[in-house]
Amino acid sequence: MRSNMSMAAVKFGGVAERLGGQMTRAQAARLRSLAEEAYQPRQYAGDLTFEEAERRIGALKAEIALADSF
Repeated sequence: MRSNMSMAAVKFGGVAERLGGQMTRAQAARLRSLAEEAYQPRQYAGDLTFEEAERRIGALKAEIALADSF
């Protein structure tokens, strides 16, 4: 019998499946918005993986926070 956690992963999609796949629509929208805010439109690309989108989102957030601290 499967545990509740593994059943939830099967029902809603596990993290491992998302990490190897394409970025989500929410990630795409967030990345596009942050890239525009940071004046770095080239940071957005429609064919990124989930992991790469997360990495770029984090980097852009950090850059914007640094710029706002001055």
